Amino acid sequence: MNSSIIRIFLICLASFSSSWSSAQSDKVLVIPVRQEISPSSSRLLSKGLAVAMNDSFDLVILDMNTYGGLLADADSMRTAILNFKKPVWVFINKNAASAGALISLACDRIYMQSGSNIGAATVVDQDGEKAPDKYQSYMRGLMRSTAEAKGKRGDTFIRNPGIAEAMVDQDIEIKGVSKSGEVVTLTTQEAIHYGFCDGIFEDIKSILADQKMAGAIITEYKPSTIDKLIGWLLSPAVRGILIAGIVLGLYFEIQSPGLGVPSMAALGAAILYFAPAYLEGLAENWEILLFVIGLILILLELLVIPGFGVAGISGIIITVGSLILAMLRNVQLDFSLVGFEEAFLTIAILFIITIVVVLLFLFMPSKTKNQLFSRLVLETTLEDARVGGLSGSNLEQLIGQFGVVVFECKPEGKIKIGNQIYVATAFHEVLEKGQGIKVMAIEQGKILIDHH
Repeated sequence: MNSSIIRIFLICLASFSSSWSSAQSDKVLVIPVRQEISPSSSRLLSKGLAVAMNDSFDLVILDMNTYGGLLADADSMRTAILNFKKPVWVFINKNAASAGALISLACDRIYMQSGSNIGAATVVDQDGEKAPDKYQSYMRGLMRSTAEAKGKRGDTFIRNPGIAEAMVDQDIEIKGVSKSGEVVTLTTQEAIHYGFCDGIFEDIKSILADQKMAGAIITEYKPSTIDKLIGWLLSPAVRGILIAGIVLGLYFEIQSPGLGVPSMAALGAAILYFAPAYLEGLAENWEILLFVIGLILILLELLVIPGFGVAGISGIIITVGSLILAMLRNVQLDFSLVGFEEAFLTIAILFIITIVVVLLFLFMPSKTKNQLFSRLVLETTLEDARVGGLSGSNLEQLIGQFGVVVFECKPEGKIKIGNQIYVATAFHEVLEKGQGIKVMAIEQGKILIDHH
């Protein structure tokens, strides 16, 4: 008798210990999707799913509250969820509109907070206007196939593909659900009724408690410092400042040829501009290639071709064009879904900064300009390569010789003496192209000239 009681007690204890251990071992990773669906959202989800797999999380829950976003990134997130080997649930905390609805349909379970909505997946551009039909057709197909991917219960799909399509197309009429001319948006109760919601809860802990996972360890995936930095660098204001840095760097490099601070600043700004955009999928390879081609043309104009003509102007146009293209979320030059407010804001910031700096420079006294450039420009780096084989004390033989300006000096530019091209600095005033000059002095390896 006593042995039977002891045996029963040990079995119950083992069962309890096993259940307690199982509950304690459940690891849940919560990934927030609480902003516009964008390359940043896609990257955040991708990294979060990788962490969930590598760190042996048992379950991933998307904490969602979004009005939608970019179709390409929503499709990327949908695909990542469908291909993920572990269960992914979504908790809709008020809104899963448009792209958010597509992502939610890809999840294994959909839970909603009371008062939430899912649907309204018509594709629109960033001005809120309905996108061309090719995008609507593609979105309808995505919604249908995603709903179908969740399988059937008997002969009926768990999530009605027709309702999923009607979330996109207002011309689709579903009896008892929607009328023609209305896109479907389901409330929490409607989503429960039509099989698009697995339960109504007020928070994620309540969901886990209902699923016998009250003791689960919940970890929220948070963007790293690098992710936050990338997001900051992609903001319109910062991108405008970076473009201004690139343009002004090139401008001052043209004014003062030589590999110095202006060119280094332009290069640094270009790296900070393109690197985050490339990581987020905004800058295509060909857009970066255009930028490089533009820079090469400008350098050829500065270092090889006397004066400033077709190559330089073409280089500037190509360079600025590549910066603008990398800023706009076009798909192979298709701008149907591009809103230009961000571009206009960025260009406005660029224009204001550039005009202010250029005006300050133009009205700066010549003496101040000379002092500024003598400190900022590494004059000997490229200058030695362009002084006709003369360097150091040998330059003294140029004193008193006459020549002509081939690239205006303000204060620095290019002159021609005999058959050689030299970098020179105007002594007192701006010297225009074609103007005769005389070499007045050589100071610290710098050729000082005046008009003749």
